[in-house]
Amino acid sequence: MPDQTPVPPPTPPAPAGPPAIPAGPTINIGEEYGTAKKNLPPAKIVLIAIGVVALVVLIASFLERATPQASGSLDNVAAVQIPDQSSTMVALTFTLHNTSDKTLYVHTLQGSLKSAGGDSTADAVSAVDFDRYFQAFPALKSAAQPALPPETKIQPGESVTRSIIVAFPVALDVFNQRKSVSVVIWPYDQTVPVTLTK
Repeated sequence: MPDQTPVPPPTPPAPAGPPAIPAGPTINIGEEYGTAKKNLPPAKIVLIAIGVVALVVLIASFLERATPQASGSLDNVAAVQIPDQSSTMVALTFTLHNTSDKTLYVHTLQGSLKSAGGDSTADAVSAVDFDRYFQAFPALKSAAQPALPPETKIQPGESVTRSIIVAFPVALDVFNQRKSVSVVIWPYDQTVPVTLTK
């Protein structure tokens, strides 16, 4: 019996090309991405949402606005001309009532003047100098009360009647024709001063 040689298997035919992909729907990427029409909600809804947020912010800012920690009144104004100067020394007597539930700590005290010639502000003189000014200008002592020095503590609900002395750089006749004069009290840790005007 002759040896039989194995017959090699037939060689598969070479592929003619990549397999065919069935045709599908065409995709317009420019239309699907990057346009406000496809990515954002309708303009009417966006405007309503912005309006609601703005209204909430306005209401919150109105309710949380800074208000003075106290109230009161400017009770008496006594003014004298400083000799040989165009300045007026003024004693301002006022009543201050702490309307908050926290202790009011006085930081600085000022006087403010509105006149036809403009506005001016002056810091209060030191409380230790009151007697010296009263001796030099007895008219200042009219209805004056003890000084309200910085660092004074006024308890919640407490009222005090005190005075400050300031010097404005205007002549007495200009001061007498003023529009208004005010005591301005700046408490510690407050963004709004207590202003008492007459």
